[in-house]
Amino acid sequence: MILEVTNLRVSFRSERGLVRVLDGVSFTVDEGEVLGIVGESGSGKTMTVLAVMGLITDPNAVIEGSIKFRGRELVGMKPREMRQLRGKDIAMIFQDPMTALTPVYTIGWQIAEQILTHQKVSKAQAWQRAIDLLAEVGIPKPEEAVHRYPHQLSGGMRQRAVIAMALTCNPALLVADEPTTALDVTVQAQILDLLRKLQATHGSAIIFITHDLGVMAELADRIMVMYAGRVVERATRDALFADPKHPYTLALLNSIPPLEGERPHRLQTIAGAPPSLMNLPKGCAFGPRCSRKFAACEDRPTLTSPPHETACFLIGAK
Repeated sequence: MILEVTNLRVSFRSERGLVRVLDGVSFTVDEGEVLGIVGESGSGKTMTVLAVMGLITDPNAVIEGSIKFRGRELVGMKPREMRQLRGKDIAMIFQDPMTALTPVYTIGWQIAEQILTHQKVSKAQAWQRAIDLLAEVGIPKPEEAVHRYPHQLSGGMRQRAVIAMALTCNPALLVADEPTTALDVTVQAQILDLLRKLQATHGSAIIFITHDLGVMAELADRIMVMYAGRVVERATRDALFADPKHPYTLALLNSIPPLEGERPHRLQTIAGAPPSLMNLPKGCAFGPRCSRKFAACEDRPTLTSPPHETACFLIGAK
């Protein structure tokens, strides 16, 4: 096991009191595994991995629980120690490559800087490593691309450059936060193929965040579904797609256009909107939007036992 997160809670102090954005999130990631995290915007996906990366620096943030990377506790770790770990052993591919890259420095300079920070090599060696990485992620003429600035690359090429930067030190854990967002379908497929090849080459474990279950079907070994800062279902990819148990997971799957069979007159939608974290409903957070809600849902459900975990009172109900 490379990562173990136990009862993670993240809250922010506000004028209205403590607002909890993650509420008791627990999961594990094994060596070489791809864990997919899915859910609507605001479900807590990105906040979860920012906590893992030690990137929640707001002075009003309160982080509780445990995050262990290869047995080493990350919660409460000194910033200097975390900086040594981040980028070397744990790396992150951010959602927007344009804002993840510094516009006033070339692609090659930014990749080489990270190499020089974590490895004892010369500047010439770091520069050559940057060229090799750009070639590995499929950027044409990498010896020229290293001299380009982010605005001189297309969206897909910028995303490849961010992936190259994340791979500089062959991290054991790679966190990808919606790396295919805002890319067209063709480029999206290329990025997913690239991540599969890189995982096979480097053997990294991957946490892949997306709102697209179709992407999860292509890449993930296990899938964790989140809603309102809580885990509502977790299972292997095949089990989750074959037999989704939580109404929220089923609703997400039903909102995807079918590839076979009769064409539906209208796609199914999920009624309402995600709840405000400042005013969560009593009991099951998905209750107000669930067509199968009944009396027991006034209490908060807990996850059932593995291997197919579900936080829903419908499981086992007659």
